[in-house]
Amino acid sequence: MTDIRTETVPLVDGSALRLTVAEPVSAIRGGIVVLHEARGVTDSVRGIVHGLAADGWLAVAPHLYHRDGADELDGADDEVQQQVDRLEGEQVMADTDTAFGWLADHDVAPDRMGVIGFDLGGSVALLVAAKRTLGAAVTVAGDRVASAPASGLPALVDAAPGLTCPWLGIYGEADPGEPDPEVSRLRDAAASSRVATDVVVYPQRGHRFDDDPDVAAEAWQRTLNWFDSHLR
Repeated sequence: MTDIRTETVPLVDGSALRLTVAEPVSAIRGGIVVLHEARGVTDSVRGIVHGLAADGWLAVAPHLYHRDGADELDGADDEVQQQVDRLEGEQVMADTDTAFGWLADHDVAPDRMGVIGFDLGGSVALLVAAKRTLGAAVTVAGDRVASAPASGLPALVDAAPGLTCPWLGIYGEADPGEPDPEVSRLRDAAASSRVATDVVVYPQRGHRFDDDPDVAAEAWQRTLNWFDSHLR
């Protein structure tokens, strides 16, 4: 059975990055960095880490709020936004690099590394795919398409033409039956890159598109297929 554990890695700035990790019980196919949502490393994020490991991937989720001593936020939405606003782009990229370094230390080659993120992490996943060399990336419900997700980072629509690896974007409708103009802009920007890209928009049937179990299952399978196809 796949077990999830937390490791701590010291950083050059004197802080220590916590990593939630899970290893496959069989052969390791490659490694995937999981970037958490705005509320931190929630049960949903741990479930993704576990699910990826069950599919054969060495999975690692860096705790991006570690400098504030936070793992999971359970406060009001405005408190969560204040935490997001305190993020510094340079530190976010450094923490993500540390997670990729952890995979490298476990003998995962760069072309067998992927990244997936949700909400806030989905935005960062696209930026990582435009700034680093890796095998594949997936963004799920990344926000702030036209504005920077954190101080010092570009907007997604500006970064997308520079994607360096195959990227899949999974989004929900802004309004039932209505295309989201920002997602359409992002699709066009990503398509101008020199790599394979795809943007899938699911119907919004609740607070989030993945509130529908069938949609969530399809989106998850699409994610696994993307990594299967490109991390070879």
